[in-house]
Amino acid sequence: MSTQPIHPHEPDRVPRNAEGIAATLDGERRMEFYRELLAAAPEAAEAVLRRWWCEAMLDTDPSGGRFAEAALNGTLPTKNVAAAIARRQAAGLPVE
Repeated sequence: MSTQPIHPHEPDRVPRNAEGIAATLDGERRMEFYRELLAAAPEAAEAVLRRWWCEAMLDTDPSGGRFAEAALNGTLPTKNVAAAIARRQAAGLPVE
């Protein structure tokens, strides 16, 4: 299964490296990122970078505030699992 971004962004708003991620995060979150990255075993470092890159991308999403506000106000459109499964089945996609 693959996903496509709602709003494609070329090039990435946040470079996919530790320096790019750290530059995007604010002070306390930047320190949390560095602590987690430095404590990670080599085989876990990629997962740490990937998670924090996603956090940095969300932080820099121009429409992020709108989505957060809608979620907090209870006005964010949602779909139930049954509808999502039905849509995938109709498209011939796996639903495992």
